[in-house]
Amino acid sequence: MRIPGRVSIVEVGPRDGLQNEQSLITTADKITFIDQLTAAGHRVIEVAAFVSPKWVPQMADASEVLAGITRRDGMRYTALVPNRAGLTRAMAAGVTEVAIFAAASETFSQRNLNQSIEASLVTYADVCREALAAGLRVRGYLSTCFGCPYEGAVAPTQVAAIARRLFDLGVFEIAISDTIGVAHPGQVPQVLDAVAASVPLAQVALHFHDTRGTALANVLAGLDYGVTTFDSAAGGLGGCPFAPGAAGNLATEDLLYMLNGLGAETGVDLSRVATASQFIQTCLGHRLPSRYLQSMPS
Repeated sequence: MRIPGRVSIVEVGPRDGLQNEQSLITTADKITFIDQLTAAGHRVIEVAAFVSPKWVPQMADASEVLAGITRRDGMRYTALVPNRAGLTRAMAAGVTEVAIFAAASETFSQRNLNQSIEASLVTYADVCREALAAGLRVRGYLSTCFGCPYEGAVAPTQVAAIARRLFDLGVFEIAISDTIGVAHPGQVPQVLDAVAASVPLAQVALHFHDTRGTALANVLAGLDYGVTTFDSAAGGLGGCPFAPGAAGNLATEDLLYMLNGLGAETGVDLSRVATASQFIQTCLGHRLPSRYLQSMPS
């Protein structure tokens, strides 16, 4: 198995992790959480989403969160934007990198975005054009790459085709995402074979959920294939509001524990991430699913 010397982690806990929590987290607690993750050595943190509060009330304070965090030089603080209105708000908040999110399955696109895949790509073409003109980098998420909650199996060729469309819009990285946690290690190279034929592998990341307990095994498959960037969420926060039954994201602590054991450098301090997760866990009022976190003395 090929293990790279260096692996990049994109911490998505403050956005993808918190967006589906039922109890509203205060702005001050979100800021503390993000600052603790920064102190842990993360280089990339997705901190907010500039979406309609009607649909995602947890992200209503995105501008206030961006204004309150302590920014560290060399850090990338990113935000999700669904359209040009969201981009305008993100730019006003001082974001220098944004993310867009498309789907590889038509039904999920309709449920999640209220748009067809084609219509969403038209919207994102405008977002990318404006963002790139303003000097912002754009990351692309591609959902349901390993399976859709409404349509079932998704053809790797379909994933590759949409990934290429995103790449042609000017995104610098595409997160191939297992939105509902159905991927298994045998499937990962099949999807990556198709994607890598359309998009440079160096610009591909992997985003796994741990619904069926296979997220770390899928990371190993991705590492062996040559992928070196992975998304994760502190404590295993997360779950998608438009993906019934989806569990949380791959826990950052669990990912770090494995990567540390394999000798892959990340620059992120495991104990400090655990401290951040313990903090946000007290704000949520329920236990987080990270195995590493649960194994710690109470």
